[in-house]
Amino acid sequence: MQSTRVVLAAAGAALLLLAACGGDKVPQLMNIRSTTNGPDEFSILPPKALEMPEDLTALPEPTPGGENLTDPRPFDDAIVALGGAPGKAGGIPSADSALYAAATRKGVTAGIRTTLAEEDLAWRRTNDGRLLERLFDVNVYFKAYRKMWLDQQAELARWRKAGAKTPSAPPPQAGE
Repeated sequence: MQSTRVVLAAAGAALLLLAACGGDKVPQLMNIRSTTNGPDEFSILPPKALEMPEDLTALPEPTPGGENLTDPRPFDDAIVALGGAPGKAGGIPSADSALYAAATRKGVTAGIRTTLAEEDLAWRRTNDGRLLERLFDVNVYFKAYRKMWLDQQAELARWRKAGAKTPSAPPPQAGE
């Protein structure tokens, strides 16, 4: 009876160990892709509101399959929201040349996205959780990157103490 329990316990431990070692899966920290066959709610963009133009003759000639004035342009809208001027693909508008020069003043690393993706994958592989976290598919994203967190309140207090204006931050609490 006693030996049967020992054998069952050893078999169960071996099974758990074998299950934990299986697979050559890339560690996934955050699941941001839909795994269902349904529509992707983030890819649906509502059209812009209809407006009556001041001069109807200034409207472009309609073309089948062409662009419409109410078609959403999220990339152009983001550029405008950040203070830029949307331009043609591949070029930098002359109005944004000073911004581009300032952003690239220390050079541009070719293939930076690939380099960052490789470094992030290496970091996630070494910080992909403990045995039971991997076994039960526990999300370890916040735990893996905890050392890199920025304490927002401490940073805000540091900048306010230095005399910097922080108009987008909440107003200082009493006693700050």
